[in-house]
Amino acid sequence: MNQLDSSLSGVGVIDKAVIILQALATGPHDLQQLQTATGLPRATAHRLAVALESHHLVRRDPQGRFCLGFELIHLGRAATEAFPLAEVAAPALAALRDSTGESVQLYVREGDHRRCVVSLQSDHALRWIVPEGALLPLGLGSAGRVLADGGPHLADSVEEREAGVASVSAAVVDRAGGVVAAVSLSGPVERLSRHPAEQFGSAVQAAARSVGMSLAR
Repeated sequence: MNQLDSSLSGVGVIDKAVIILQALATGPHDLQQLQTATGLPRATAHRLAVALESHHLVRRDPQGRFCLGFELIHLGRAATEAFPLAEVAAPALAALRDSTGESVQLYVREGDHRRCVVSLQSDHALRWIVPEGALLPLGLGSAGRVLADGGPHLADSVEEREAGVASVSAAVVDRAGGVVAAVSLSGPVERLSRHPAEQFGSAVQAAARSVGMSLAR
């Protein structure tokens, strides 16, 4: 992140505040680092960071650097509780991870991106980790294709976003037939092979169906 797209929402001060929070999501920043990361003028970066601090969305660490504030924990929990899909999907996702030994994720679509709302890590030392909350493009990866308009209900990918990584994803369909999420299994190509759907497609589809059936209850 080097430059601010101030036209993202059309409300400049909101866009700038979000850019600051996104920069701090990578770790603590002093004012100079925050200015560099956001592309904002020094005075603007300081003014907005202090304003966010007054709302407890930003705090200072013992070295005086700006960090994400603890109010975000409260807001994150509230958002999770208001979004039951992650909780409903948890048993099927855990079963998929345990039966395959590979990392499992649940994605939902956000505009032209996909958001990881659940990420369960493999026990293997060599594994693919996607942080919960990560925002990724629709155009790359099997989950992105599943969530795209008119996308397939099952897709796999090999080294599309990262070298050495493969994945297979299946659509979670609600009772109206709409795709509401994608269950994804990912890991090193050496374990998933260059045709991961052949090895894991049935298991991933079964997990996606289980999540969809749980939503319908």
